[in-house]
Amino acid sequence: MVLSFGAAWPASIVRSVRSKTAKGKSLLFLVIIDFGYLCGIGSKFATGNITYVVIFYIINFCMVATDIVLYFINTRRDKARAALEAQGEGQASV
Repeated sequence: MVLSFGAAWPASIVRSVRSKTAKGKSLLFLVIIDFGYLCGIGSKFATGNITYVVIFYIINFCMVATDIVLYFINTRRDKARAALEAQGEGQASV
């Protein structure tokens, strides 16, 4: 499971970078996934069962965190784009 998710996150990050929009992304979903990775990391340390799997949890956590940062950047872009469109529509009606 960790490897499957690990393969999916780079694609999600690339999509976020290329699309330059937060549309289609769910911040709640990303935060829940990152929380799950933190719990997985924490459980490995709490039980003393620290194996190579922890590395994959950490890598996946970092990729989701990157996607969260891109979500906020793209949300700001979406708002700026909407403001420009609204400003342009306001001038067109005058």
